[in-house]
Amino acid sequence: MNLSIRPRRNRRSSAIRSMVRETVLTPGDLILPVFLHEDEEDTPLSSMPGCTRWSIPGLVKEAGEALAAGVPGVVLFPKIEESLKSSHGEESYREDGLVPRAIRALKEAYPKLCVITDVALDPYSSDGHDGVVRRDKNGELEILNDETVEILCKQALCHARAGADIVSPSDMMDGRVAAIRAVLDAEGFTDVLIMSYTAKYASSFYGPFRGALDSQPKEGDKKTYQMDPGNIREAMRETLLDEAEGADVLMVKPAGPYLDVISKVRENSTLPVAAYQVSGEYLMLKSASAAGWLDEKGIVLESLMGIKRAGADMILTYFAKHAAKWLAEKS
Repeated sequence: MNLSIRPRRNRRSSAIRSMVRETVLTPGDLILPVFLHEDEEDTPLSSMPGCTRWSIPGLVKEAGEALAAGVPGVVLFPKIEESLKSSHGEESYREDGLVPRAIRALKEAYPKLCVITDVALDPYSSDGHDGVVRRDKNGELEILNDETVEILCKQALCHARAGADIVSPSDMMDGRVAAIRAVLDAEGFTDVLIMSYTAKYASSFYGPFRGALDSQPKEGDKKTYQMDPGNIREAMRETLLDEAEGADVLMVKPAGPYLDVISKVRENSTLPVAAYQVSGEYLMLKSASAAGWLDEKGIVLESLMGIKRAGADMILTYFAKHAAKWLAEKS
């Protein structure tokens, strides 16, 4: 053994470790996903302990606290009343709908807050799918791509008019990035970014989220449009397509089980890469911490560091507000 070479010298003190640290996680890397509804009361979520379905006033307060902690942006996920849902999700682009009103309230309260909106039909669909549903000649469920894209364009435009900084199509329909970019540009919203769910997998980690929004499919699954968990080359194909179609940010979802995909997207694109630490990941960490098996602060920050180390420039996480505060304590 050559003991003149001692890697431990670079770990000798906190000062040295800080100077040689290769990956640094900051509050500015984090985005807070928030749930909202029409009710006047804020409702804690049993499926996601520590998370809440907010009224608009509650949402404004929560976003303000996150911003004060150093989190620069929030992404909005609405729970839509059953009576407002339809097969074509017309509620998704109503100008005085829940999301446009929430955007305006947030931008009025915090002009510097980055407001991101989810662009998809599943919260608004009476079928619970991300697209328009019909039966094929064999009676099988079919999700219509091009008809769905037309509606997504209306939804994205509605959000841009309300003041959204970023629209984030999560539907995985073909061609929707190019279509949305064309509509936004034609209406003068050339500065509105598109954060595309580039590699959104048909994952089992979404269950608590669907419970929070009551957006689970009424029939069938999402495997004809969300990606197969076994595929990574397909993610590269989606990366190249989204980049060519005008996406500004590329997203991988989920994050933790797909660190290799995050890394591969990072290697194959110069665009910023986002990763979504989804509800199932959140619930596993939260539950194990609540049971005393894990230290919540330590395990959350380590999980987020791993996602950033894999290549993510920004991380959507339900821990964002608390993680930002913990990071401030460390500094």
